[in-house]
Amino acid sequence: QVQLVESGGGLVQAGGSLSLSCVFSGNIFSIQTMGWYRQAPEKSRELVAVITDRNTTNYAESVKGRFTISRGNAKNTVFLQMNSLQPDDTAVYYCHALLFPYRNYWGKGTLVTVSS
Repeated sequence: QVQLVESGGGLVQAGGSLSLSCVFSGNIFSIQTMGWYRQAPEKSRELVAVITDRNTTNYAESVKGRFTISRGNAKNTVFLQMNSLQPDDTAVYYCHALLFPYRNYWGKGTLVTVSS
């Protein structure tokens, strides 16, 4: 059974840093992409960053230069290093996995709160 478990959220002051982790349980050879999305109060869920099975990355414009997505050596873990956090980054962050063929899985989310 596929499972995604996030950790690392919390409260941080503006300008600070946080690191999120997501552990995937399942067949790692079926992973096409892993990534992070976020949903702020009263807003739609949006892509933050994604990394493919070939380690190609893509970022939302709003986080480029501040956030870095990476995968662990075991390929079943994805990290999101978030620097220079701003209050607009406050949201629930969800881990996502796209598995072959085109099956989507989500974690339960972890809250990131950035105070001004």
